[in-house]
Amino acid sequence: MHSLHRHLLASAAALALIGPGIAQAQAAAAASAPAPAYSPHLGRIWPNRVYWGDEHVHTSWSGDAGAAGSRVGPEDALRFARGEEVTSTTGQKVRLSRPLDWMAVTDHSDGLGVIQDLIAGTPEMLADPVIRRWHEMIHADMATRRVAAKEMAIAQSNGQLPAIVNDPARELGTWQRETAIIEKFNDPGRFTAFIAYEWTSNSGGGNNLHRNVIYRDGKALADQVRPMTTFDSENPEDLWKWMAAWEAKTGGRLLAIPHNGNLSNGLMFALTAFDGTPLTREGAVLRARFEPLVEAMQIKGQSESHPSLSPTDEFTRGWEIWDKGNLNLLPKKPGMIPHEYAREALKNGLAIEQQLGVNPFKFGLVAGTDAHTGLSAIEADNYFGKFPQNEPSPKRMRIPVMDGATPPEGSVEPHLVNQGWEGSAQGWTGVWASANTREALWDAMQRRETYATTGTRMTVRFFGGFDYVAADAQAPDLARVGYTRGVPMGGDLRAAPAGKPLRFLIAALKDPQGANLDRVQVVKGWVDAAGKTHEKIFNVAWGDAARRRIDRRGQIPPVGNTVDLKTATWVNSIGDTQLTTVWTDPEFDPKQRAMYYLRVLEIPTPRWTLYDVVRFHVQPPKEAPLITQQRVFTSPIWYTPA
Repeated sequence: MHSLHRHLLASAAALALIGPGIAQAQAAAAASAPAPAYSPHLGRIWPNRVYWGDEHVHTSWSGDAGAAGSRVGPEDALRFARGEEVTSTTGQKVRLSRPLDWMAVTDHSDGLGVIQDLIAGTPEMLADPVIRRWHEMIHADMATRRVAAKEMAIAQSNGQLPAIVNDPARELGTWQRETAIIEKFNDPGRFTAFIAYEWTSNSGGGNNLHRNVIYRDGKALADQVRPMTTFDSENPEDLWKWMAAWEAKTGGRLLAIPHNGNLSNGLMFALTAFDGTPLTREGAVLRARFEPLVEAMQIKGQSESHPSLSPTDEFTRGWEIWDKGNLNLLPKKPGMIPHEYAREALKNGLAIEQQLGVNPFKFGLVAGTDAHTGLSAIEADNYFGKFPQNEPSPKRMRIPVMDGATPPEGSVEPHLVNQGWEGSAQGWTGVWASANTREALWDAMQRRETYATTGTRMTVRFFGGFDYVAADAQAPDLARVGYTRGVPMGGDLRAAPAGKPLRFLIAALKDPQGANLDRVQVVKGWVDAAGKTHEKIFNVAWGDAARRRIDRRGQIPPVGNTVDLKTATWVNSIGDTQLTTVWTDPEFDPKQRAMYYLRVLEIPTPRWTLYDVVRFHVQPPKEAPLITQQRVFTSPIWYTPA
């Protein structure tokens, strides 16, 4: 008898045995039940796209930018970010290779927009003799404008700006004009324009404690309260309290992003409160709540780690280091550097949490340009610098980004300078979000699902958990596996199941217009039972694996170098286009607090300085590096024992 015929007879016999009433009820239920959905993507809740943007751009409405000659306002800054051609302050046409998905204009809240009236020379401004003098200097040559900009910055940091600069009514009116511009350019689903400002604390004479304050909401809520200025307070703890009060009043949401810890002279990640007293649980809670991110890279150097803190890290040594002093170029003293860099702070946060029960340094990593040109232009072959004097020209490698030609009071060094070639062509932020809207992007920032990049747009996934297997690295639906079996970058893992190792699912894909990948590294930090912090870097995946073998110390040979110094070109004949792996921490201790983040490096490519050498036919300063390795730092994943 045919097998199908036998099956039908058996089914009929079974129905007879259970009775006609039950059989009819079951048949009716089956007929009324909804058919299974065909689409496997219904109900998917995890982000499936990375959105690129800049969380730190100044326009001509910022006092120091305007004083330095910048004439690109908020409108042109946003037009440029979304891919349009604009004209720079020096009259050069400029356009991005690819549009950004979002941007935050972060003009200084101190004296917001006053520079426009100062430049124009309105009668009320010129009535003040100090402002009249600055007005005349700004309308002189570039060198005199730079002196004026520096004088204004010092006056601001010392709290000595003329009173008219800080008129609250004027500031609120200017703020409302700027939020109107931002609102006009916000186009949900296509381009996100964040309402934002920079709170610019320069405590102690230029010690950089700056924060970018990013709004989740729109103009209606932002306009209700004037942005906080450093004339209200220079204490970051007061900023967090202001943010809490703003949220309570408006029902909106805010976050703050500290930047340039490398220029804070030991204050950005100090192990004390702002006033020098011991850290408290209350202060740690406020910082963790309002500062989920830290800017690790920008034009004024990187703040990820320093060679003196990570002496065995070959890719930190000599890479975009600014460690001469603070914003006023007061030189560093012993003991400052350990409290300026993100990696050290991430480790110290584990130790503080062991003591207070709260980690004040539980932050993800982002990058922004801090351009004061209105242009988020940091592609190596399309780099427009920090100030107008650093825009493309044959001389710009020797024109300082920061200049201490006039020694600041108390300085022990007569002449501190950050030369033009030291400006770093970096950085942008990748955000894993479900949509290109303020709400979706801000929420992703709040949960730290972000990564910092020097400008490369490589796609990077980083998940941690206890149930990944080696085959997951080859899964076509890698994101689904990552989210359903663990947590993404920025996430928390707690109390490892007995006997299970800690594993990470990792995937990196090259920028489609960029260089191949050299390697993927896991940076681990942990704290032992005695409260001492440690770090270690693991090479976990690398290109050209057939010819590059890892040794017993965990080291791999250099990937090579295809850069042609005569033409500022390279070829993708080395490295890999994609690197994926499931990596198990061989030293995992389920009783120790730890954090892990990825560093992904491209093969060597020309630095912006080499492009200038070739384009302008100039001889570079002998100290200037001409080759770099573009890179990404992801937000960490934290492990907390039971």
